[in-house]
Amino acid sequence: MTLDAWLAAFGLLLLAEGALPFLLPSAWRRYARMLSELEDGQIRFIGLAALLSGLLILLLAA
Repeated sequence: MTLDAWLAAFGLLLLAEGALPFLLPSAWRRYARMLSELEDGQIRFIGLAALLSGLLILLLAA
């Protein structure tokens, strides 16, 4: 994977991460508050689901 591809992927990540706080800051704040109230195991499960989803997308795209 070239540096250009890594930079493009990182740019897409930043676009996705920045869209909600920019467009809907109050909804983002509620979501962050809700996340802070979850147990560690629940947060780990969400992280695992995101990791596996990302891996599946990468495998399908390759």
